[in-house]
Order: sequence, then structure tokens, then C-alpha cells
Amino acid sequence: MRDLMPLAMVGPGCTVQIACVRGGMRLQRRLADMGLTPGVVVSVLNSQMPGPVILNLRGSRLALGHGMTMRILVRTV
Repeated sequence: MRDLMPLAMVGPGCTVQIACVRGGMRLQRRLADMGLTPGVVVSVLNSQMPGPVILNLRGSRLALGHGMTMRILVRTV
């Protein structure tokens, strides 16, 4: 767990792997419906405040709020 950090803290251009989601079942289900499950590799396109965190997920762009990305723990690939 030491090498994990919130997705919101990852800089643009970095590729990370989702380790776990710290949240309730609603949040976990919502993220799973978008394809964000543990083990998935994503690239961060933009994570500047204010504004959403924009991810590249399997060739598609996905925008998430900073509050949600603080609950997604990742490790660098």
C-alpha cells in the first residue's frame, strides 16, 4: 500500500494502474460501469485544478471530478 497514491495526484502524461477504489458500493459500481476497475491501465491527459481529471482509457477519453479521483488509488506502471 506504500506505493499507492490518489489518481488526482498523478501528473499529465503518466500511465498508471488502478489498484483499488476507496468508496462505497455506489461509487465502485459507477466506476466499474465506466470501465475503471482494479488492474486497468489508464493514461492521465490532464489533471490541472480547477477542472476535471481527463483520462485515456482504452482509446476513449473519460473526465472525472477531483473528489472522485481522490478515492481511486493507483500505482505507476
